[in-house]
Amino acid sequence: MRKSNPEGKGVETRPARLRCAIYTRKSTEEGLDQEFNSLDAQREAAEAFIQSQRREGWIALPQCYDDGGFTGANLDRPAVKRLLHAVEAGELESMPPERNGGSGYAAPKRNTIAL
Repeated sequence: MRKSNPEGKGVETRPARLRCAIYTRKSTEEGLDQEFNSLDAQREAAEAFIQSQRREGWIALPQCYDDGGFTGANLDRPAVKRLLHAVEAGELESMPPERNGGSGYAAPKRNTIAL
């Protein structure tokens, strides 16, 4: 990233580090016993998205926040609770947006409002 200093010369700056948590969820337990399942696919997609933002300082945290077999109708989920504790403890700065049915990335509005 380049910024100009008072003399008008370009100066290289490093973006601030942005620690990103990855949260995955599947509403049923169907298929979760497979070697590679929906939660793994969601995590891979989020890791790739974070990697694409590395020039902006994004890094994926190694912790897994996976809720397999939990409804998205509420926030009463074990991994969400651990994630909220991590946020309160200052362990991360961001979460990549949720993949929206293959059409791109979209923030989960109901959960974003609740958080």
